[in-house]
Amino acid sequence: MLEKYIRSARRETKCDLVLKNAGYVDVFTGKIRRGDIGVAGDRIVGVGEYSGKKEIDCSSLTVVPGYIDGHVHIESSQLSPEEFASLIVPRGTTVIIADPHEITNVCGIAGCEYIAKASENVPLEVKIQLPSCVPATPFETSGAVLGGKDIEANINNPYVFGLGEFMNYPGVINCDPDVIQKLEAAHSAGKIIDGHAPAVYGYDLNAYLCGGIVTDHECVEKEEIEEKISKGMYVHVRHGSSTHNLGNAKYITAENMRRFILCTDDRHAADLKEKGHIDDALRRLVSEGLNPVWAVTCATLNCAECYGLKFRGAIAPFYLADLVAVDNLKNFNAKYVVKSGALVAENGKPLFDTSKRYLPENVLNTVHVRELKPEDFVLDIKSDKAKCMTIEPGGVVTGCEICSIKRENGDTAVKGTDLLKLAVVERHKMTGNIGRALFKGYGFKGGAIGITIAHDSHNIIVMGDDNEAMAKACNKLRETGGGMVLVNSKTGETDCLTLDIAGLMSSRDAQSLQRDSRALIEKAHAMGVKREYEAFMSLAFLSLAVIPRLKIVDKGLFDVEKFAFTPIEA
Repeated sequence: MLEKYIRSARRETKCDLVLKNAGYVDVFTGKIRRGDIGVAGDRIVGVGEYSGKKEIDCSSLTVVPGYIDGHVHIESSQLSPEEFASLIVPRGTTVIIADPHEITNVCGIAGCEYIAKASENVPLEVKIQLPSCVPATPFETSGAVLGGKDIEANINNPYVFGLGEFMNYPGVINCDPDVIQKLEAAHSAGKIIDGHAPAVYGYDLNAYLCGGIVTDHECVEKEEIEEKISKGMYVHVRHGSSTHNLGNAKYITAENMRRFILCTDDRHAADLKEKGHIDDALRRLVSEGLNPVWAVTCATLNCAECYGLKFRGAIAPFYLADLVAVDNLKNFNAKYVVKSGALVAENGKPLFDTSKRYLPENVLNTVHVRELKPEDFVLDIKSDKAKCMTIEPGGVVTGCEICSIKRENGDTAVKGTDLLKLAVVERHKMTGNIGRALFKGYGFKGGAIGITIAHDSHNIIVMGDDNEAMAKACNKLRETGGGMVLVNSKTGETDCLTLDIAGLMSSRDAQSLQRDSRALIEKAHAMGVKREYEAFMSLAFLSLAVIPRLKIVDKGLFDVEKFAFTPIEA
């Protein structure tokens, strides 16, 4: 192939594809340049005056490198990898750093293998990060456990690119032997390690970075960002469905802009379909005043260099021909998407088939729980005051508010108040564990809302003001093999969106799933869920026991700051 590239570059032979008369972003110098972009095979061979076997007129368009999502859980889209690709590739994303942490918590290594195998037949480069924290903490029940020996045994698998986000930052800082074994296995294999260290500063941050960890997507404060960048980290600017920190872009300067990369982390199908992917982040960033060339650089070259993706993320000779022709650097509407030299999407539509989806038996039928009864959701609090969870819109950090409660017949009365019962039901090993809590401020009334997506161990999480409805919601999820459920106590109706793949994802096509997901979300809002919350996805983060402050897991109420269980009584 080298001879083909060289001869095409010198114009001795025609290019296979030429994007003619294109304005393009030179991410190396920060300039907009113009010329014909010549492609031979899977590579860019040069920019100048080229002719090709196939030519696309880009005189009214601007060409940018294909976008790279620096950290994403495909599972949070609720789509199969094939259908996920059908939504994001037409938006201009050509490479993703995928951490299958969610499905691995349910299915073990089989979950990683499924994501890798299902991604093989779509024009999306999926770099698999072997999940590092399964479970995320030792305080919850997951479907699988990956210890240090498991990481050693799997880190050299052909489909493994690196080690996924290391959420157990206390384990790193305190030199937990199993944690050290995982980190050393990754270093021995020459693999990059992603980070997850919210509000870790000073000597603790020094210690964390001595684990050889290079990224973080949990920064929210200017001082934290500056310190992490000054110590060599790359900082993700995140644009998910429930978690947004695009506001961090205001801290991007000419001096530090090469240390920022873009990611989506968790973004569900409805947002991918209606708003977009990395392209939506770019639109938002530019509309808020970020230099558009800087924004593109964060979405391309910065990420490529962070993850050691050689010859990716730029428009230059011998670079992989991942290209996006957009209308302008304000709207970022993709007209043409080229992946490895092939035209794979046009005018927002995929030019590849996803109708044949890989679906092995070992990622199906993963909800194992006994039939639940109303009395399982009785909350007997031995005090007139209780710790109540709260959450800020657009984030995953939860608060703790001390609330006065009413007790009736050995139960906590929540009807007619702004409180709701919240429970996590273990669904992997039939332990019978149910963690119970109170939540304030969600707005939901008149039934129950539940989901089998509950970061990170993905047990059932259910919220409601009616014990019978909460039991009914859980039993529906048991019956369907997982998904999202809404029970209306007044009408008696139960609506469910089935997620048959590990209780996290659907084997259906993206269009029908997005339609039905949006309809169910709207019903939840009609039952009072405040519009500033993602009705189901916000719920899914309330058990994330590595993000402050108060969380609920199957074993009880957990204080993340103390890294210990806490009584609900205040």
